[in-house]
Amino acid sequence: MNRWIYMWVLLCAILWSALLCVFGGALLSGCSYDSGWGAEPEPLRVTFLDVGQGLAVLLEHDGHFALYDTGPDSAGLVDTLAGRGVKALDWVLVSHFHRDHGGGFMEMGAAIESGRLKVGRLLVGLDTAVGFVSDSVFKVARRYKIPVDTLERGDTVYFAEGLRLECLWPVSYGRFGENRASVVLMGSMVGPQAGRESAILLTGDLDTVGENRLMELSRDLSADLLQVGHHGSAGSSGLQFLAQVAPKYAAIGVGKNNRYGHPKDEVVNKLYIVTGDSSAVYRTDLHGSFSFEMWPGVGLVVP
Repeated sequence: MNRWIYMWVLLCAILWSALLCVFGGALLSGCSYDSGWGAEPEPLRVTFLDVGQGLAVLLEHDGHFALYDTGPDSAGLVDTLAGRGVKALDWVLVSHFHRDHGGGFMEMGAAIESGRLKVGRLLVGLDTAVGFVSDSVFKVARRYKIPVDTLERGDTVYFAEGLRLECLWPVSYGRFGENRASVVLMGSMVGPQAGRESAILLTGDLDTVGENRLMELSRDLSADLLQVGHHGSAGSSGLQFLAQVAPKYAAIGVGKNNRYGHPKDEVVNKLYIVTGDSSAVYRTDLHGSFSFEMWPGVGLVVP
């Protein structure tokens, strides 16, 4: 009798082990998703929109959108956004109050009023230059009750999971106007192990004096993708700054045959030297709108 009991217990043990082999992997694998990254992480898409002689950078992640600068007015930004399926922007950042960076926001009012576009917040810097552009930008924000936040060094802008957008410039204790007042954002994609996998540096129209100040404040300044300052003007993109950032890719928002001659040949040549590859320099006047993607666990890629 004891022999049959022993055989029954042994058989039950074998069957239980088999069940664990079949289902145990599925049961245990659920623990791996606790980090919040999910089985199929969504990339952050960074698109430099072709808005002529100006700058507009569209951020996209998991159905959400945000905009760093809006290009000039009369460049068709609202139609461009609609063509890309953008019906709402979490926030719009105007780096400084020049028309080729904030003009597009001045034209969003009609789309907001008709319900074609929603804007969650307006972000601005500490630009002391006031005039038509700044007045018009704030007028749109007031009329449509768009909250306004002012950024300075040390602030963080939130957008996508795993992405940290840190404001590096301007500093609160300085007074800067126009190009030198440009809001500089460092966007870092943080991986599952909390290490930086890739980074983008958005500089607006920051000039060489601003670049030098920024290097003094951020000794470890580096990025995989650099938005080249002031459309490739000779007054930006100092060689020391470019060497410090050491980008793999460079992006220039610039209009075809513009009257300023941007980007300047000397700037383009410096970018070729720093990136080590002429094909790593992208320009809206040559390539139209172009995109990069930041993938958790992978880094920055060109789709």
